[in-house]
Amino acid sequence: MTQRLYYTDSYLAEFEATILEVQPAPPQFRVYLDRTAFYPASGGQPSDTGRIAEAAVVDVVDEGERMAHVVESDLNPGTARCRLDWARRFDHMQQHTGQHLLSAAFVETLGRPTVSFHLGPEASTIDVEAGKLDGPQIEAVESRANAVVFENRPVGARFCSHEEAASMDLRKPSDREGPIRVVEIAGYDRSACGGTHVRATGEIGPILIRRLDRVRQTVRVEFLCGRRAARRARADFDALSRVAKLFSAPLDQAPSLVAAQMEGAQSAEKARQKLEAELAVFKGRQLYASTTPDSQGRRLYQTTQPAGSLDPARMLAQQFTSAGPDAIFLLAVQQPPTLLVAVSAGLAAHAGDLIRSVAGPLGGRGGGSARLAQASFPDSEVVQQALRRLLAALG
Repeated sequence: MTQRLYYTDSYLAEFEATILEVQPAPPQFRVYLDRTAFYPASGGQPSDTGRIAEAAVVDVVDEGERMAHVVESDLNPGTARCRLDWARRFDHMQQHTGQHLLSAAFVETLGRPTVSFHLGPEASTIDVEAGKLDGPQIEAVESRANAVVFENRPVGARFCSHEEAASMDLRKPSDREGPIRVVEIAGYDRSACGGTHVRATGEIGPILIRRLDRVRQTVRVEFLCGRRAARRARADFDALSRVAKLFSAPLDQAPSLVAAQMEGAQSAEKARQKLEAELAVFKGRQLYASTTPDSQGRRLYQTTQPAGSLDPARMLAQQFTSAGPDAIFLLAVQQPPTLLVAVSAGLAAHAGDLIRSVAGPLGGRGGGSARLAQASFPDSEVVQQALRRLLAALG
């Protein structure tokens, strides 16, 4: 059985241990020690990294009674000096203790429990049992959590019997058998947890909530603590400063100026779309008038364009085929490989059926209505082949 030193001292960054066994696990090795301060991935917290002698530890796996240290080079049994990546460990301690505090603040402030926790490399998340959360609620929770940080309350951990833990008013009851490790923020929160934590809430540093996402019946809350929060706040400030500089305006005015620009851009886009629709009507009618009927009395127009969006062509096709009862519009686009078909209401041809009849056999995908349809194809050569087949089908 591996003695787990991190349970009693989260600040132990260097220690000596005996290498009991080394197992090849190509291209790596699994090392088993008699004692370890390396934390395994568990409870939403990633594993520690560091070194055992000169071998880099890249992962730590809890195998029940034993801990496997995944290293990149072979080691010999015997005494070894071990060293954790302390910056990574302390960062995890800040984030994990911050999660306990933030979850407790959600319960105290809003009565909303946490159902899951994930500590990521850039940010951490908790899933909170709530249909939705608004800005004032988040501000209240964040403010309360940071107030407890500033109070610098002691944080401690100890093992209790299952019966004792059940009487301690844990934030979330534990269903584990045997001794239970309880982490306590003095006078504020008690939680069953095997993770590594700071000694006092002041070491968590600032807590910053940055994002909310709806995930099924919960709200996923993204947060950062300590150095992560400070780095992110600086990056956010720099980004906002660059925006303000573009407007030659004070920082506080940047959001309203951006909002005004967006409103103006939306108005301009609506005006552009209106003009584009009016132009399509004119071009469609002009194109219809200039297209000579074929031997069957149909005005068949076909064209190919190298690239571009289908939106303008779609409007032109609709106006062309609505200008008379006998029009057919065919467009092949090279990139992305696409075929567009439009048919007047006065013709028996069905645009959706036509496009499906040529798309399927050539590996294309698409469909549409009787009047307008389109399909995408694997490459530009197939588009031209589909166009030829379509013309043959139309006779």
